[in-house]
Amino acid sequence: MLTETIAIPAAAPGTAHHLTVQRFGRAGARPCVYIQAALHADEIPGMICAQALRRELLAIEAAGHLQGEVVLVPVANPLGLGQQVLGQPVGRFALGDGGNFNRDFPDLCVSLSRIGENLADAPQHNLAIIREGLAAALSEVPALTPAQHLKKTLMGIALGCDVVLDLHCDAEAAMHLYTHTASAEIFAPLAALLGARAILLAEVSGGDPFDEALSRPWFDLARAFPGQPVPFGCHSVTVELRGQRDVGHETATADAAAILAFLRHLGVIAGALPTLPPALCSATALEASEPLIAPFAGILVYRREVGEDVGAGDVVAEIVDPLTGETTPVAAASGGVFYARSALRFAVPGSRLGKIAGTRMTRSGRLLSP
Repeated sequence: MLTETIAIPAAAPGTAHHLTVQRFGRAGARPCVYIQAALHADEIPGMICAQALRRELLAIEAAGHLQGEVVLVPVANPLGLGQQVLGQPVGRFALGDGGNFNRDFPDLCVSLSRIGENLADAPQHNLAIIREGLAAALSEVPALTPAQHLKKTLMGIALGCDVVLDLHCDAEAAMHLYTHTASAEIFAPLAALLGARAILLAEVSGGDPFDEALSRPWFDLARAFPGQPVPFGCHSVTVELRGQRDVGHETATADAAAILAFLRHLGVIAGALPTLPPALCSATALEASEPLIAPFAGILVYRREVGEDVGAGDVVAEIVDPLTGETTPVAAASGGVFYARSALRFAVPGSRLGKIAGTRMTRSGRLLSP
């Protein structure tokens, strides 16, 4: 393992933050897989999973079984990890400007026309040209704040990798994944191995999250230049490792084993291909994911557990008026898997109470939560 430490420019004199990157296998070997944990710094399951991954990857590397390269960033957000308000960690948003650490990554699609001028009839030639073009476009993106420097740095490391896994979690949730529509087949084995209860697909989810900022340029290039062979050079996925409280050695070890089995499936690790368990869900469009919204304030009582199937009209939660005791049901508009819910038990008007992976609804605009 080679360890690299990258300084993130500080917001004030006397302060410093560093990003640690751990590389396994021969540099430049293919397939190359990038894995990062806790871009939302208060989402700890990814970090403990990264510890289990590192232990196993060290042993696999020592045994000479790594055929590709694995790049691991066990703490992807040192800025957010250092944020606390009255003893509570705040790792989803930057306290300086309120920006979400997993939104507003550089949009490299603006450079596609320039890259397209250099495409040829050879897929491997185009693969190299596109990677060089995207790296050049990223180098031109201005970065002033520490968060902007962090985002640009993370993208720069992952940009040339074939497959990217961004490890997150929700508040309270079943295992689920978000990925580009064109990457559904690539990540179906990973979803089966992890026991995912939902796989949410979108071409544009809104907000420019990390995974989409890496994968979308390849899809858009292929669509913009249909006469040229444009390979999909970076398949990226957000893996939601259940909920924030799901932190334990046994769970982390099992999740790491599933990810390593996926790496064997990709040919990154030598050995027999893993036997895939039956999939627990089919991929569905993110546009059909139903957010449950609180109509007013009150005590929040859930009537269904995450991972359960619900039907249209089923009561998923109740809101209890603490002054009168009046109880109002919150029902699902469409059926699907109730895959995530809030960790709070008091609702405020307009807040998201949960999410259902459905098939009937059609939403547009920003599909991800803020």
